[in-house]
Amino acid sequence: MITPNRTNKPRHPWRKTLHEVIFEADTPAGKWFDVILIFSILCSVAVVMLESIASVRHAHGELLRGLEWIFTVLFSIEYLLRIVCVGKPVRYMKSFFGLADLAAILPTYLSQVVPGSQFMIVIRLLRVLRIFRVLKLVQYLAEASILIQALRASRRKITVFLFTVLTLVVILGSLIYIIEDESAGFTSIPRSIYWAIVTLTTVGYGDISPQTASGQALAALIMILGFSIIAVPTGIMSLEIARAADRPISTHACPECSAEGHDTDATHCKYCGAKL
Repeated sequence: MITPNRTNKPRHPWRKTLHEVIFEADTPAGKWFDVILIFSILCSVAVVMLESIASVRHAHGELLRGLEWIFTVLFSIEYLLRIVCVGKPVRYMKSFFGLADLAAILPTYLSQVVPGSQFMIVIRLLRVLRIFRVLKLVQYLAEASILIQALRASRRKITVFLFTVLTLVVILGSLIYIIEDESAGFTSIPRSIYWAIVTLTTVGYGDISPQTASGQALAALIMILGFSIIAVPTGIMSLEIARAADRPISTHACPECSAEGHDTDATHCKYCGAKL
């Protein structure tokens, strides 16, 4: 349990106002800011998509690159303002939206060193998730909160499951390598493990396939095993989602760490203890 932080330093009025505009969707200014931001994100992603079309790039390449830089500069300024107006900027920078905001501006700068990386700007679409706050779709925030709780609660079980599957595919890959010849495509244990993963997940690319009766029998066993294994993480997640508490969620953002997902009657942030 987090003890409320009652020794918060007084916040400057301009920082408080800036926080209400940038982080809150309950005020008219905050709502308009988010609407304009989402529109800008969609436009910037559309620019990148158009630039990937060769004919459009040859005809309007300079214009598209100019627009791309304009959007990047604007988003960079917005990111800096978000850091300035929160009381604990490191918490914001390490949060999901903080990382998404940073990832939205890095590709353009990296493209000066790594050509082609600017197309990763489509990551900006993650920021459109803020539309749930703008439209006050609180029920979606509640469902997202339940999903996050379920993921956190099941992470150890999922880790054990993944380690078990990893061990299994190494054993099965080694077996098929022993059974089959290199002429069938099983030229090494790592390549055989790749086949075991593809077969266990029932993807079945068909680029490698066993030719002997023993190899085909093992492949059939792996396929049947795959159906039962796929159901395991689904069952784990379903159980944790059923256990997760369904409580009303507020759209209010913490002025110190920018965290959201507080209860509607909360007076202090459940992450950093700051007064809401």
